[in-house]
Amino acid sequence: MAWMAWTPETALFFGVIALMLIGMLVWGIVAPQAPRMGIFHFETTPGDRFFISLLGSAFICLIWLALFGAPLWGALIICLVWAAAMFRWA
Repeated sequence: MAWMAWTPETALFFGVIALMLIGMLVWGIVAPQAPRMGIFHFETTPGDRFFISLLGSAFICLIWLALFGAPLWGALIICLVWAAAMFRWA
């Protein structure tokens, strides 16, 4: 497959996302949670908040690349804060 560069970093990224999804599945089975109303004024489940966190993080990284270029360490910190905020208040 010449269309995508499967580097160790790329494999690690997708592996971490897969592990996080498995963790969310186990969390949902062990401790089911009812949807809750958050700052977006619609009900969200932990899976919804996880998806919003991933989607927002993608945009944060794209904006970071457009403004500052690589490396993305600063964007990573912002993404972690974003994810924590989404799980806390969304």
